[in-house]
Amino acid sequence: MRIATLQFSPRLGEVAANFSRAESLLMREEREGLLENIDLLVLPELAFAGYNHSSLAAIAPFLEPTAAGPSTRWAARTAKRLKCTVAVGYAEAAAEGNYNTIFDRQITAESGTIAYNSLVFVSSGGDIVAHYRKSFLYYTDETWAQEGQGFWAGVLPIGDKGQQVKAAAGICMDINPYRFEAPWTAYEFANHAREARAKVVVISMAWITRLSAEEISSQAMVPDHDTVNYWVERLSPLFGPQGAQSEAIILCANRAGEEGISPRIGEVRYAGSSCVMGMTKGDQIRIWDILGRAQEGILLVDTDSPPAYSITLKPRSEPLAVTGAGPELATG
Repeated sequence: MRIATLQFSPRLGEVAANFSRAESLLMREEREGLLENIDLLVLPELAFAGYNHSSLAAIAPFLEPTAAGPSTRWAARTAKRLKCTVAVGYAEAAAEGNYNTIFDRQITAESGTIAYNSLVFVSSGGDIVAHYRKSFLYYTDETWAQEGQGFWAGVLPIGDKGQQVKAAAGICMDINPYRFEAPWTAYEFANHAREARAKVVVISMAWITRLSAEEISSQAMVPDHDTVNYWVERLSPLFGPQGAQSEAIILCANRAGEEGISPRIGEVRYAGSSCVMGMTKGDQIRIWDILGRAQEGILLVDTDSPPAYSITLKPRSEPLAVTGAGPELATG
């Protein structure tokens, strides 16, 4: 399976510029013929609106009708052009569970709008094949979004031939304990993916980092290893003694860049480091590739090819043993 994510740095509220930037990055790879026979393309959370909106009033101009707005139309055009399944995160406006008016109709914070942080999947033929509303909200999006109705899992048609694949999907904070109040070891999302027997796990993200601007800029092409290690830990039920016999392919599709200040968390700076991992029962985790913390571009992997990295699990008191062509990954 050929899986890709577009990691870039959308500007808050500059939707037209963000569409243009995404197209530019995709076209660069298309001209080189690198996106031929791709099966799945995933974009970050709130890919074109940006993430750091402070309230419903602030994000209201960028809300889109349920699976019918600019982000979904972009996904449909891109899916048909690349002949692949496309997933994109967007800010959804819903009324009585389904808001299907045209986008140009007024959507405001005062109109009784119910908003969700959502992820839409579009088939290679341009059809909506799955839709998910984020269940575990973070400090920022809980100021404007409602919680979704539970994690998504189902059979997803992937690629030009519509191969039917068991899949699960989440958005960023979903992999954390609920509201940071649930037990660390509840692993709600990872257990959901395992119980669904998902072969593909899609996680669309706007995951922040505590790295300084200098640390980001000076090592832009280097992954944020602490972040990747954290993702691995939060997916623990999918590997080790409790993992399934059949490998699950996990795509962490994050964004890069900065978005000013948030009242709750301070400077908003994103970790990048999008990656594709393979997890199964046993002491090995495969990581096909990882993008840098500030890198913009396409991460494309073929899961039939050998991974760039492998992680060997050891007891908690020992560091992980990592082998591969790239820089070391390690966690406690």
